[in-house]
Amino acid sequence: MRVLRVFIWLVWTAAGLSFWACARTSTPPDLGTGPDWLIDPSSYRAEVRFDEDGSGAILQNGLIRREIRFRPNAATTSLRNLKTGEEFVRAVRPEARLELDGRTYDVGGLRGQAEQAYLKREWLPGMTADPEAFRLAGRVVGRIAERFSWLQKRYASSTAWPPAGIALRLDFESPDRGPAGLMVSIVYELYDGLPLLSKSLVVRNGGTRAVTLDTFASEILAFVEPESAVNTPASWTRPNFHLESDMAFLADTPGTAAKTVFWMLDPSYTSQVNYQLRTPCLVESRPPLGPGAIIAPGEVFESFRTYLLCYDGTDRERRGLALRRMYRTLAPWATENPILMHLTSTDPDVVRRGIDQSAETGFEMVILSFGSGLDMENEDPEYRRGFKDLADYAHSRGVEIGGYSLLASRRVSEAVDVIDPRTGKPGGAAFGNSPCLGSTWGQDYFRKLKGFFETTGFDLLEHDGSYPGDVCASTAHPGHRGLADSQWTQWRTITDFYRWCRSRGVYLNVPDWYFLSGSNKSAMGYREVNWSLPRDRQVVLGRQNIFDGTWEKTPSMGWMFVPLVQYHGGGAAATIEPLDEHLEHYEAHLAQNFSAGVQACYRGLRLYDTDRTRDAVKKWVAFYKSYRAILDSDIIHVRRPDGRDLDGILHVNPGLPVKGLAVVSNPTDREIARTWTLPLYYTGLVGRALIREQEGTPSLHVLDRFSRTEVAVRLGPRSMTWFVITDAHRTRGD
Repeated sequence: MRVLRVFIWLVWTAAGLSFWACARTSTPPDLGTGPDWLIDPSSYRAEVRFDEDGSGAILQNGLIRREIRFRPNAATTSLRNLKTGEEFVRAVRPEARLELDGRTYDVGGLRGQAEQAYLKREWLPGMTADPEAFRLAGRVVGRIAERFSWLQKRYASSTAWPPAGIALRLDFESPDRGPAGLMVSIVYELYDGLPLLSKSLVVRNGGTRAVTLDTFASEILAFVEPESAVNTPASWTRPNFHLESDMAFLADTPGTAAKTVFWMLDPSYTSQVNYQLRTPCLVESRPPLGPGAIIAPGEVFESFRTYLLCYDGTDRERRGLALRRMYRTLAPWATENPILMHLTSTDPDVVRRGIDQSAETGFEMVILSFGSGLDMENEDPEYRRGFKDLADYAHSRGVEIGGYSLLASRRVSEAVDVIDPRTGKPGGAAFGNSPCLGSTWGQDYFRKLKGFFETTGFDLLEHDGSYPGDVCASTAHPGHRGLADSQWTQWRTITDFYRWCRSRGVYLNVPDWYFLSGSNKSAMGYREVNWSLPRDRQVVLGRQNIFDGTWEKTPSMGWMFVPLVQYHGGGAAATIEPLDEHLEHYEAHLAQNFSAGVQACYRGLRLYDTDRTRDAVKKWVAFYKSYRAILDSDIIHVRRPDGRDLDGILHVNPGLPVKGLAVVSNPTDREIARTWTLPLYYTGLVGRALIREQEGTPSLHVLDRFSRTEVAVRLGPRSMTWFVITDAHRTRGD
């Protein structure tokens, strides 16, 4: 019996099944043949293949495949995950749908599929085209073009722009009884190295009269239902793909940003298991309202882009890694990650001191924050000249400078604010009252901001209360005609402005999901009033916010907060000033933010007040800059902070010399010594690894078959450490 117990213990140990191992990240996925694209994406190149007889096309990159049949009209007949073999399409639908001047038209599509639960290839030749639908007339293949210009002024961990991949454009002509001269193009883009497709719509008016595009759906998929229930549950499982478009607002997660994604019922699917036909097994991507756009002769209308990312499993970490790879690919500017100071004054002497302290400690950007008194709408030349002098001084010290402006969550006037269609009066906006971006005030606002940046040379805009999707029933605002086009025109106004900023290298802090339209950073995810809690609680809560916020954001996509001066409330117990007196808490924030690769808004009037404080700030800035590449890389979530025991994260990047950097923290008041399991699969290391604690001597570690190993951790009360992981075949100097 004793021998059996020893054998079981040995097997348990060899498998690395420590209590502290994260089960979700310990076991590599079963992805069939070929390399794991999250570790080595190089072999997965996008291509378009046409059938020899011209009957269709296949877009594929080794990870996903979309098949489009051309005869007798264009229609998607398959969307498949090539790693799992999962087929998503159960029935043919139009490639798009338009409502023009009150009449609905399909774009492409096939008729005659009797069974909606599945689609057999042998049925396709017998299916017919709708004579009232737009007909396929041509095709063009090319490379993916940039959506807008990006001026790269500062370090970014991802710099490829535009993304690599293939584009297929299908052109459709109007049906015989449709609007004459109207051409509709559908653009498909397939990206290299990840299971990601995009789709968009272009309408060209080559006719002699204007048409109104009331609404449209640019993606329509009758997908295989992942859950089959006779009764109707409170919520349904969604398919194993993610849909999102760049028309996003009032959001801080991919799920809440999916404003154009509508999960719908399909009453034509009469063989579904649910007795009430309540299975959501049809999805459309379309505007929440409008666009209500008038397309004059010779004009072109372009839709938003819808992105479809196929997951190859249900593991939360892997799905998060896929999303983060998508954002790095589609919005590489979001990997810019400057070190920020939030200055609460515009007094020139205070600003110059903040610039000097930033230069001394290695901070890279000073933000004249809310409450500082900055007014970017002030067009007085003397006022702007003063800020140009400060910008010139900052640039002479190698520091960038920017400032804060409030847009949406304020009242301007009854003539300017959005009009609630329910009451015909101002109000009813996402933030109560909000100015309409289509008003004269809105047009002047963006003109003033552009003028401020052009005159002063500022490098950053912190744009609070960005456009949250408000609608406006006014018919007196010059930027929109009425309710129907109010949301679309305001969204285009804000995204055009953000694209202008991107083309000038203006960094954008925007507390909303505008990444795909040019913004750099949003809040990591925290409750603002929590920064008024006692200091020790802020530290643990902050680390929880980082852990939770980086499932779907890269470290560079979210900012944290450090209240050097009082914020909202809390008094002396919540603030860090005087900095030297509360250096333990100040340094705890510095350590956990920089070791996570997450920049925080260090809000106050100074970064240090004594040499000791200055040295602590310099220490952690130097640590971050020394390991910047790996710290800006993906985070594997090992154990969530709970204030009771050790917690930790692991940065991974198989493309770097430093493949991983693990951070372990002890939030308790006691010393903890324990063996800690490191799940190194996503470092790309196999067999062996060199691991050193902090700047110590590296030791050779043998990895188990799941690429796990263990390290000994001994941490004193309220302390942290880190482990650097490299390839065992490299020397330390590589």
